[in-house]
Amino acid sequence: MSRRSKFDENFKARLALEAIKGEKTISELSGEYGVHPNMIRLWKKKMLEEAHSIFTRKQDPQINELKDLTEELYKKIGKQNIDLEFLKTKYKQMKDL
Repeated sequence: MSRRSKFDENFKARLALEAIKGEKTISELSGEYGVHPNMIRLWKKKMLEEAHSIFTRKQDPQINELKDLTEELYKKIGKQNIDLEFLKTKYKQMKDL
């Protein structure tokens, strides 16, 4: 029994794009790359259906969470820097006494 092949996303996208271009038939691509024609058709169909998502401006909720977290961390760093400078000056004042 043969092992099931696994293809990475880059390979699938490249092959689907070649199928969309139409310079070679799906049968030719299948023979050249050793992939079943139905798989190529499926990848081509998926790429055409989801191509619009490349140009959408919707943001993933996780991106907004990360932006908020980054902003909060920068504020904490700023506050810690202010506290550190304050403590340094107080230390110098105490040292001079």
